[in-house]
Amino acid sequence: MSSDPPDRLVTRFAPSPTGYLHLGNARTALLNYLAARKAGGRFILRVEDTDEARSSEEFLNALYVDLHWLGIDWDEGPDIGGPHTLYRQQQRRALYDEWLSRLDAAGLTYPCFCTPAELNISRKRQLAAGQPPRYAGTCRNLTSEERAERLARGLPAALRFRVPQGQLVSFVDLVHGEQRFNSDDIGDFIIRRTDGSTAFFFSNAVDDALMDVTLVLRGDDHMTNTPRQILLLQALGLRVPQYAHVALLLGMDGAPLSKRHGDTSLRELRERGYLPGALRNHLVRLGHSCVSDGWLDEAALIADFDLNRLGRAAAKFDDAQLRHWQKETVAHLSTAEFVSWIGAELPAGLDEQTQAQFVSVVRGNVELPADAKAWAKVVFGKLDEFEPAALTAIREAGESYFTEALRLIGQPGADFKPAVKALGQATGKKGPGLFMPLRAALTGFTHGPELAPMLALLPVAEIQARLEHARRLAV
Repeated sequence: MSSDPPDRLVTRFAPSPTGYLHLGNARTALLNYLAARKAGGRFILRVEDTDEARSSEEFLNALYVDLHWLGIDWDEGPDIGGPHTLYRQQQRRALYDEWLSRLDAAGLTYPCFCTPAELNISRKRQLAAGQPPRYAGTCRNLTSEERAERLARGLPAALRFRVPQGQLVSFVDLVHGEQRFNSDDIGDFIIRRTDGSTAFFFSNAVDDALMDVTLVLRGDDHMTNTPRQILLLQALGLRVPQYAHVALLLGMDGAPLSKRHGDTSLRELRERGYLPGALRNHLVRLGHSCVSDGWLDEAALIADFDLNRLGRAAAKFDDAQLRHWQKETVAHLSTAEFVSWIGAELPAGLDEQTQAQFVSVVRGNVELPADAKAWAKVVFGKLDEFEPAALTAIREAGESYFTEALRLIGQPGADFKPAVKALGQATGKKGPGLFMPLRAALTGFTHGPELAPMLALLPVAEIQARLEHARRLAV
């Protein structure tokens, strides 16, 4: 056990390593992390890997990478240890057996021999009768002889917890306020499966108590699990933590966020080039209201976080909002950080001055590294592709426009602004009619970074070649 003072906040994140970390779980981890850091408490990483068939070391290692990338560290966990020694449920089976035996000694458990088919039929009957589905208690009152006979026949048996009858289970949720549940509506539930592994209700609650977790902050899909876990903890004489259930993360269509909404794993977003600061700033505002509307670094996120501002309203993950925070995060990168982020998209051998100059030119037009790649090709490569609007602008400008552009702009030492002004006087063009064809000819696009500093990166011979090519296209 730890030596924490009784009022110290301790939170935890307890994922199952059965897949890559998705955004809903990433938000849960972030909120727990911020709560602990804001209070000067502890944040625990615990791995719930009792589902051995689906759990893997690959996903566990990916979890560590994803959390660290997001800017989350932990005070205890399976990779760094801690005062509670074991942080993977696979390693805690002897401990679970000990606490299960305490329930058994108190007469609070019994073996259940009901098959999945029998349970499914019972559930359908209850639903058809307009009743909430719960275990009907089929095996609750079997005699010791009847149980022995079934065990002798080798029938697989789960272990159920005897839910006390006629009790009111209540707790104050930090988000939803006071919650009340009638124990008669809960039904006896499984705490150990037929394969010998402990069920979530049991192992999750016991781990929280034994690791001194004082706040369980999780999605509100767990709300109905909480009275079951409180009953177990009370039966075992273990401390009941506080609970805070935040709204589930939804897609913009209002459905629970899932793979059908696109790339929703942290790993996929990272590989696409999203920055951790963008994810942190978006996720912290989903189910939690920030005082500041602006971009927040890690210290500001911690300072702004407040458990009292966790919300009940559905939290919708919005791609447009994520892109907004991505742009804000890009704007806060130093030149060195920006170069490191887009480094794979730049030609090899660029000196630091050229890299810095390129960054200053394109920064405002780069949201993801793929954008930088496109502008790197414009600046450092050969222009061999034009967007349709660019070709239209070139052809509408006409051959004479580019003849004058070659004379005025495509010359060594030409000062861009006076040269463009002279081009307008020579061609009688102004506004978009003056600037758009020039941009189209020199970049292949009708939009993009400011043209003058971009041209400063281009050799004069390349500028001449592009204007000459545009002149031929305009014929």
